[in-house]
Amino acid sequence: MAISYDSENERIITPSRQQEDGVLDNALRPKLLKEYLGQEKAKENLSVFIDAAKLREEPLDHVLLYGPPGLGKTTLAGVIANEMGVNIRITSGPAIERAGDLATLLSKLEENDILFIDEIHRLNRTVEEVLYPAMEDYAFDIIMGKGMGANSLRIQLPKFTLIGATTRAGQLSNPLRDRFGVLLRLELYTPEELTQIVLRSANILEIPIEQAGAFELARRARGTPRIANRLLRRVRDFAQVRAAGIITAEVANSALLALEIDELGLDSIDRRMLLAIIQSFGGGPVGLDTLAAMIGEESITLEDVYEPYLMQIGFLTRTNRGRCATEAAYKHLGLPFLGQQTLE
Repeated sequence: MAISYDSENERIITPSRQQEDGVLDNALRPKLLKEYLGQEKAKENLSVFIDAAKLREEPLDHVLLYGPPGLGKTTLAGVIANEMGVNIRITSGPAIERAGDLATLLSKLEENDILFIDEIHRLNRTVEEVLYPAMEDYAFDIIMGKGMGANSLRIQLPKFTLIGATTRAGQLSNPLRDRFGVLLRLELYTPEELTQIVLRSANILEIPIEQAGAFELARRARGTPRIANRLLRRVRDFAQVRAAGIITAEVANSALLALEIDELGLDSIDRRMLLAIIQSFGGGPVGLDTLAAMIGEESITLEDVYEPYLMQIGFLTRTNRGRCATEAAYKHLGLPFLGQQTLE
């Protein structure tokens, strides 16, 4: 019987971090730039910046990492810390609720240490404003007292590097974005790059796998290492129970079809979304809220999670009147393309 997934947290091919990813993700994470596969342009530039900072015996300039989820922003932050030979303290934007929380984090840093803030676009504005002098002057301002008797006390901080990560760079305020000296966009991986990542992970986890089997996983992983590693673990179970324990191309294909993941990495929710546009709205356009109500998902989930990949592979377009399925989507689903309907 096929397996279906009713929410984003249960989807195998979600790029978002799941609870099951925790321990194994840490084991699979590269420690140095030479072990970090893919993102060649970002690595090349980063290597120069790191070497220059070490030559000057200064902290690395503040770094903003942005791009879709699951591409290795947290991993790269750890790699930077290892390359610089410093400690890293990890937190997230929503976890820093008050200026005092930020003061506690900053006061525990040592010279040249790294503070990594994931989802930095979700910092509240009060905390963000306190962060500005910390990034620029390595100082933290504390207001003592209230009203007319209030005084400002400036506390000097050790020189440090802030690494911010976000999937929504456009939501960062201009003052915060401008304080990052190094901006690196992480791109989706090619199937060839993901194949190497799958082979590396399989070697660490001692999973027997053939090159063709690794490529079969890679090409369905939606350009995302986190998904590729998750598929590797799921397909391993099929290989052990229903095959000889080795992940071949045939075993991988059979397992992924059983999990309702097709040859382009689409699952049942992706196909249901496309079918709703095609069958109920003649291919579109259809409004986001209407589409979300039809398939039982939140609008923001459709926009942030489902749409980007469908748009990247050319199956979905956005117009000012709504979403439209493309001819390529019809062809993939085996449906005749009659063109989008027109709305007066």
